[in-house]
Amino acid sequence: HQARGQNPSCGDDLQVMLNVVQGQVQDIRFSGQGCAICMASASMMTEAVRGHDVAVAQQLHQRFRAVLTGELEPDAAQLGKLISLAGVRRYPGRIKCALLGWHALMHALGDTP
Repeated sequence: HQARGQNPSCGDDLQVMLNVVQGQVQDIRFSGQGCAICMASASMMTEAVRGHDVAVAQQLHQRFRAVLTGELEPDAAQLGKLISLAGVRRYPGRIKCALLGWHALMHALGDTP
């Protein structure tokens, strides 16, 4: 499965590729270019979801997004290492950068059986 995420306003452009076997993300990779926030978030995303069920990846995305949009406090979100990106929420123009890889992942998972 794969999907591309682009943010034309800043030039971030990512391709997320993953292998899902029996509802589990067996392998995930990304390639592309973007700002440091975009690249760090995508890299941490791959570590956070590899080896976990698709449902776990979807729930983690929801919690991460909720933290960045101010709907959920970081300490309550159970984000693991992703909590280090919680400060991005203070910079509204950068939230899209941190979420780009996650949006691509969700699109890629949208075509999983």
